[in-house]
Amino acid sequence: MSQISANEGPKLEQIDLTNLNLQQLTQLKQNLDQELGVFQDSLQALKIAQNKFQESGTSLGKINPRAKGKEILVPLTSSMYVTGKLANTETVIVDIGTGYYAEKDIQGAKDYFTRRVNYVTEQMEKIQQIGLEKSRIREAIREVMEMKMQEQRAAMKESSEHS
Repeated sequence: MSQISANEGPKLEQIDLTNLNLQQLTQLKQNLDQELGVFQDSLQALKIAQNKFQESGTSLGKINPRAKGKEILVPLTSSMYVTGKLANTETVIVDIGTGYYAEKDIQGAKDYFTRRVNYVTEQMEKIQQIGLEKSRIREAIREVMEMKMQEQRAAMKESSEHS
C-alpha cells in the first residue's frame, strides 16, 4: 500500500508515498498523529455527552406521581447541591443547549434524551471510521518510511564497501 487517498470534502487526492522523501513522510505522519489526537479528544467529549444524556434519561424514570413532595438534591454547581422538594411530577425543564431550556412532559423528555443519545452515537461511529482510515494511512506511511530507511542504510553500506 504505497498510495494513499485523502478524502477531505468533495475532492479526492491520491499521493504515491514512494515519491515522497523521508522528511515529507515524517511531516505527513506527524500531521496524521495530530489529527488522530484530535479525533480521540472528540470521541472522549462525545462519550461524556452520551453518558450525561443516558443518565438524564434514566433519572426521568424515577419521577412518578408518588415522588411528588419527596426530598431531592438540586445542583447549584457541579459540586454543590441543596435539598428541595419535588413539586411537579408531570413536566421537567430540559437544557437543550446554549442557554435554552424547554418544558417537556416526562415521556417527551425521555424521547428527547433517546434522540440525543442516538445522534451522539452516530457521530462517534463516524469519527471512529475516519480514525480507522487515518490509522491505516499512518501505518502505510510508517511502512514506506521503514522501506526508505532500509534503502538508505543499504546505499550507505554499499558506498562504504566500495571506498
